[in-house]
Amino acid sequence: MHDEPIDPFNGDPADPTAGLDDPGDDATPDPLTDVERQDVLEDLADLEIYQALLAPIGVRGLVIECEDCREPHYFDWDLLRGNLRHLLNSGRPRVHEPAYDPDPDHYVTWDYARGYADGVHDTLTEGTEDEPGTPTND
Repeated sequence: MHDEPIDPFNGDPADPTAGLDDPGDDATPDPLTDVERQDVLEDLADLEIYQALLAPIGVRGLVIECEDCREPHYFDWDLLRGNLRHLLNSGRPRVHEPAYDPDPDHYVTWDYARGYADGVHDTLTEGTEDEPGTPTND
């Protein structure tokens, strides 16, 4: 079982992206800083929570506004997870392409997913935590 989608051109001498993952020696990326690495690890952990909460209600993944092309990019859960793991391991993001004809109704933003998860958390913990200054029935 693979953690990320399988490259359909793996080993193909006619791979249209052959040179993209193999930059020259002068293009060696800087490794992620400890802070950047921690951010990616937190994103991976958050992604697991978001998928667990949102996939059962029909959400297929997240939409991210691309800073380079100013277009929304739709990522299924597994593809986004694979991209984050690639960034963690290589120190650089993958080359991206917009998804083919995605249904925007099945994707939400990171902010929406975070707010949804926070709402579920607040609902589940409501009344279980004693707030300071709240009188108790002793």
